[in-house]
Amino acid sequence: MSREGKIAQTFVELADTLVADFDVIDFLQQLTARCRDIFAVTDAAVVLAYPGPQMYSPAPCDPSPALSKVLDLALREGPALDAYRTAEPVAPGDLSRAPAAWAAFATQARGAGYTYACAVPLRLRRETLGSLLLLRATDSPVPLDDLAMAQAFADAATIGLIHARTLRHTDTGTINEQLHGALHGRILIEQAKGYLAAYRDVSLGDAFDLLRDHARRHGLLLSTVAQRAIDTGDLPRPPAGPHHPAEDAPAE
Repeated sequence: MSREGKIAQTFVELADTLVADFDVIDFLQQLTARCRDIFAVTDAAVVLAYPGPQMYSPAPCDPSPALSKVLDLALREGPALDAYRTAEPVAPGDLSRAPAAWAAFATQARGAGYTYACAVPLRLRRETLGSLLLLRATDSPVPLDDLAMAQAFADAATIGLIHARTLRHTDTGTINEQLHGALHGRILIEQAKGYLAAYRDVSLGDAFDLLRDHARRHGLLLSTVAQRAIDTGDLPRPPAGPHHPAEDAPAE
């Protein structure tokens, strides 16, 4: 598929939230996967805010070893936090010349092999839900045109999340409070990956793919599949289809 086709497909995916089985974890995971592919970034992560300035990361649920090393610091300083606080994109920057306020983040990120970092906010009008962090381990930063497209993806994702809330007819609490449940779901998924990887003797990445594919195939929430994997060590059985008593009658 061409790059233009992938971009168009991504916008369709980000609009597909008005369904009863909408899964916020899978939705944000797909956003990071599309960014890695389309923008040729080494890693991408979504961070959300709850409450106030506190940040947590619900996606990806299968971070690379390098990304795992910097996510904790990315929640406390650096481009992801700045994009959230200012509700403005943070342009691609060389981590070897990062602002003093990013000192710990830049040191950790460079130690993990990253060379450039930028971020865009997840925003709609006056409300900002979090940000999308993009990291590169190359000799060039993310082009500004790609940063603008990443902002368009982030805006579409924010609208999709708000539409998902509307579908549930939720009138109380902020969007961030509702999305806070994604943190618990992410923890479940991380635990389930370990259980399933050991049970099936596969890598953590393959274990996550098994969880996600099973959830999508059978119309289940990713967190539901993860909880079952924790409880039993394996994937849940598919939901039983409707039973028709007439099927049990002996043939004449």
